[in-house]
Amino acid sequence: MKRMRDQSKKKDRGQRKERPNKPRQEREQKVKVEENDDFVIGKHAVFETLQSDRDINKLFLQEGIGGGKIGEILELAKERQIQIQIVPKSKLDLLSDNGNHQGVMLATAAFQYATIDDLFEVAAAKGEDPFFLILDGIEDPHNLGSILRTADASGVHGVIIPKRRAVGLTGTVAKTSTGAIEHVPVVRVTNISRTIAELKEKGVWIFATDMEGQGYHQWDASLPLAVVIGNEGKGVSRLVKESADGTIHIPMRGHVQSLNASVAAGLIMYEVYRKRGF
Repeated sequence: MKRMRDQSKKKDRGQRKERPNKPRQEREQKVKVEENDDFVIGKHAVFETLQSDRDINKLFLQEGIGGGKIGEILELAKERQIQIQIVPKSKLDLLSDNGNHQGVMLATAAFQYATIDDLFEVAAAKGEDPFFLILDGIEDPHNLGSILRTADASGVHGVIIPKRRAVGLTGTVAKTSTGAIEHVPVVRVTNISRTIAELKEKGVWIFATDMEGQGYHQWDASLPLAVVIGNEGKGVSRLVKESADGTIHIPMRGHVQSLNASVAAGLIMYEVYRKRGF
């Protein structure tokens, strides 16, 4: 009798374990469906995206949220006839992977990458010599977002990134860029060295960042140019460096002889901005 009771308890325990699995699986399936979208999070990034031509699937707003910026976002969403869904904060936390969503998110179509020709067209439309950034293996989305933000502010005509072993255009990148992702064209290429060769054929001079390069204050930035910023830890790869026309470095007097990738890129972008007299 005891053995039968024990077996009955085991059977009951097994049945109890199975019951909660169904709703959990259903919840996971619902999340996966929405993860097919790209998400833009944060008030400023959402506002800029709503002003762009990007295809938008849905606007998520946190229950009870308000304020001037939220009102502007709602007005834009209604003008574009975008579906609006009011959800609890926990829903936004889940979809944003606990990011700083500020109570507002967009589900958008995938970010559109530009072409090399698009970058030249941007420069031509402004009547300026091309100025591009080539990011050789930037892996941190916050670095890429910050670089895009500074690129927009300093007049960069476009950014080139590799398809492999580097971060692409994600929701985190969009949030960090505070909307600049909508204004700076980004090209994703298979091979950076091959792209450098293509740019050279079009008259662009290539300069890679390197500790052994010339000081950037001595550098002629009036040329049609592209600057290569290296990976956060490894810097510019050997093959890419060998493909460049020259190397430049940022002089430093402190004990730590390296800078965050987005900070280094920002200094160089504004050096070009200064020397071109914008």
